[in-house]
Amino acid sequence: MMFLKTNSNNEDFKALVKLLDAHLAITDGAEHDFYNQFNKIIHIKQVIVVYENENPIGCGAIKQYEAKTAEVKRMYVAPEMRGQGIALKILNELEIWAQELSFDKCILETGVRQPDAIALYKKSGYEIIPNYGQYENVDNSVCFEKILKS
Repeated sequence: MMFLKTNSNNEDFKALVKLLDAHLAITDGAEHDFYNQFNKIIHIKQVIVVYENENPIGCGAIKQYEAKTAEVKRMYVAPEMRGQGIALKILNELEIWAQELSFDKCILETGVRQPDAIALYKKSGYEIIPNYGQYENVDNSVCFEKILKS
């Protein structure tokens, strides 16, 4: 496996995000349009794309949320590649990158209908926090935070 640090202009990242959005359109149902407005990938400077045998199989990104806080965005692993720890590796690489950029913590939002994502974040040391920003008072959202080691 190869991990490529890139940005949101990467064509493989864009293709993986289309697959992610198609999946979320099903799981989010009627709420998909609400969530989709917050998931634009224009101008994301920190993106990781994972390749196996030169095929893009997963991705994730971080973007600045506050001065010392990075938000994890657009986590995805192709269905046929799940269960191999790839998402955990992507998340770890994003956290290392966030530390290199002097962020103290990572936050993220996922949906209650994403049990695999919730399990991943809990396994990775993320703790549930009150819903932040645009996710306040949104029943389908679960927000997490992880303080990064210094």
